[in-house]
Amino acid sequence: MRVLLVEDEERLAALLKQGLAGEGFAVDVAHDGREGLWLATENDYDVIVLDVMLPRLNGYAVCARLREAGDWTPIMMLTAKDGVYDEAEALDTGADDYLAKPFSYVVLLARLRALVRRGGRERPVAITVGDLTVDPAGLKCFRGATEIPLTPKEFAVLHGLARRAGEVVSKSELLAQAWDFSYDGDPNIVEVYISALRRKIDVPFGRSSLVTVRGAGYRLEPA
Repeated sequence: MRVLLVEDEERLAALLKQGLAGEGFAVDVAHDGREGLWLATENDYDVIVLDVMLPRLNGYAVCARLREAGDWTPIMMLTAKDGVYDEAEALDTGADDYLAKPFSYVVLLARLRALVRRGGRERPVAITVGDLTVDPAGLKCFRGATEIPLTPKEFAVLHGLARRAGEVVSKSELLAQAWDFSYDGDPNIVEVYISALRRKIDVPFGRSSLVTVRGAGYRLEPA
């Protein structure tokens, strides 16, 4: 799952990115409102974490512009302010949730998962491909009634494929979905995770739902 974090406190942003990455999120970071707005309009995110007090363009304005443009990606707003009027303004501009600093990371994570579970206005909670179910809110995967344990990164790759089930998804698109912009390692890492997924979601069940399309990418299909 992909998160946009717009936070001008660089140390806090780095800590949040590290923590969320450990939970399986691919995290892109912006340190000012204009950059955050640009990233949000150029990419597809599962959830946006948006600070209120930002340079160049504040969080309220970023949120309002996204909603005016018809972007209903779930937004969690963060602020050093703690008052009913600040919370009301955040919600009135279109935010889905509000958290005052300092906050508990555990609470932030739980609320983000709740937002992902709720999803955007047009996004389903769980994705079903044949008898394979991918649940982004609970980070769970099932083949029929059997739960398949996945690592956070395996889940992120599978989620990227499931969201476009039946379509060919390129290696670069999977990198963008499951890793962040700063990743500069070997792009063939995707092949490693595809192989691991096959061993978990296909081989034990006698299926072949995860297909390699040579020279183009991968496709997840009912099997």
